[in-house]
Amino acid sequence: MREGRGRIDKVFLWSLSALVVFGLFMLLSASGPTGYQKFNDVYYFFKHQIFFGIIPGLILFLFFAFIDYKKLIRLAPVALVGSILLLILVYIPGIGMRYGGSGRWVDIGIAAFQPSEFVKIAFLIYVAAWLVKRKELQEANTLERGLIPFLLALGAVMFLLIMQPNTGSMVVIAGSALAIYFIAGAPLVWFAGLGAVGVVLFYSLIKATPYRAARVLTFLHPELDPQGIGYHINQAFLAIGSGGLIGLGYGHSRQKYLYLPEVAGDSIFAVISEEMGFFITILFIILLGYFVHRCFVIAKNTSDPFGKYLAVGIGSWIGIQSTLNIASMLGLVPITGVTLPFISYGSSALVALSIACGIMASISRGAKLWQN
Repeated sequence: MREGRGRIDKVFLWSLSALVVFGLFMLLSASGPTGYQKFNDVYYFFKHQIFFGIIPGLILFLFFAFIDYKKLIRLAPVALVGSILLLILVYIPGIGMRYGGSGRWVDIGIAAFQPSEFVKIAFLIYVAAWLVKRKELQEANTLERGLIPFLLALGAVMFLLIMQPNTGSMVVIAGSALAIYFIAGAPLVWFAGLGAVGVVLFYSLIKATPYRAARVLTFLHPELDPQGIGYHINQAFLAIGSGGLIGLGYGHSRQKYLYLPEVAGDSIFAVISEEMGFFITILFIILLGYFVHRCFVIAKNTSDPFGKYLAVGIGSWIGIQSTLNIASMLGLVPITGVTLPFISYGSSALVALSIACGIMASISRGAKLWQN
């Protein structure tokens, strides 16, 4: 097989398709009561996901799947500047929008979107291209030309996300960028130091912001205020526990009837557990994990460094975000507000994921996989 002229990896494509179809299937059930309450239309969120997420996402997926992903390396500086500008837009009066106490949205008249979702892929493109250049110059593992410039770029993005505030997206972007740097051969001692800095930063954020402190307190003691700060996690526990082994049946969730907050977004995993039960929920988690694993298989079998780094970054992004969402609903980590990839409602997230998966498909066309 000649580089870049193969077919899209079938396993990647079929597992992606299964996730998207399952996501629509569950969104149709989970979002009905909220759609009826807010818009007098039980299909509102489902239709919005189709027309503003699935359709443009499919077009962008096909576009990026059938162009040479290596062309993106020339857009790396634009990706970094664009990431920072997108995050600055949320602070501009008349353009930035606030929802639920956070300024994470931008309204440009014809459409409203969440910039942080597109920053996830744009910043990974920048990091992957930057590391390729630094590796060619043998500077990636130096302090002055490697670590410090990397941290400055990452720090600028993290600062703007903290100020929104959007801690969940900050963790996802930082984690996936560090995964690329690790694969590129950064010394392990650097990661030990960065881990210590991360702990200090996390502690400082908790001390400085009462709402983050409340989330950590709720994580440690969810029983303290079940009608107040502990309401979200306790409703999630009720939903997940009610599902048992085989679930209440599709469409029969009780918690989705305006008990569970953000039922179509952050909390949709709880509805999956309630309606589908333990066994099907485990199968879903296995499918999601296998999809992430397939991203790493593509990375492993890609000889081009830029493609390898980018595939690792995308796989890490989806893996970290999925883990954070599911773990928060199970009470294993504090609730972060990140959505469940391919499943939760959100056209910005779905379009950004479609772009990332289109790039992954393009990378798989040049990888030496047995399916090709």
